[in-house]
Amino acid sequence: MSVVVDTSSWIDFFAGLPVPTLEEALAHGAAVLPPIVAAELVSGARRETDREAIVELLGELPVHETPLAHWIGVGELRRRLQRKGVSVSTPDAHVAQCALDRDAVLLSRDAVFARVAAHAPLRLRTS
Repeated sequence: MSVVVDTSSWIDFFAGLPVPTLEEALAHGAAVLPPIVAAELVSGARRETDREAIVELLGELPVHETPLAHWIGVGELRRRLQRKGVSVSTPDAHVAQCALDRDAVLLSRDAVFARVAAHAPLRLRTS
């Protein structure tokens, strides 16, 4: 089973907090990186040593491919959610769509994904 990992879970992981699903996914080579998450993590690194550690770990992970069909799916997801009164940013819709594309679990502690999961077939875990 693939696990698409959102920025919020990586932040907890790098802070030394327990994230059992992420730890298990890393041990089994099942963690998948949405490209936007790589950018968010690198941009948030406060020290050069943190940035280097992030880049090194992320370089070992499979990155979710994002061809045009993926981005059309992102737009369709946002459109469907907006019709139901749920507003989601393009980056968050991209992360959710990565999980949907792969029929994977999305690991996130961000509340926006619970709102997405209420209206889409998104399998969400928070720890």
